Amino acid sequence: MEILQKLKQLEENLKTLEELKQEISVDDLSQNRRYEWELRYGFFESIQIMIDVSCKITNHYNLGTPQNYRECIELLGKFHYLEKTHINKYIAMIGLRNLLIHEYTTIDKQKLYEFLNALDDFKNFIGEIKENIS
Repeated sequence: MEILQKLKQLEENLKTLEELKQEISVDDLSQNRRYEWELRYGFFESIQIMIDVSCKITNHYNLGTPQNYRECIELLGKFHYLEKTHINKYIAMIGLRNLLIHEYTTIDKQKLYEFLNALDDFKNFIGEIKENIS
């Protein structure tokens, strides 16, 4: 199933982001633009996978007709594919993705770095989806 392949890619991305978390500090983001790019792209791709999976499940199981990515996440919560207590965290990730795309010149490096502390949210997403689509 394509969804499981996407989740596997997300797991691989998380390993890379965890390595970055161990290797760099917030000061490194300012001193080495490459680290910032790695972090930005790692988050962007990971969040996009989360969105793709959410929208594919919403469509596959005919959960509704979402008008945006946020609604894909909300529908998964409504139909118990995702824990309702986690929905706002996942929606915040979509907000980060939008910032990465549209406000790329004004991203606060400290806040970007702090998102490394939210890697467990991605892990929760993976676990919830795997549990509820099998």
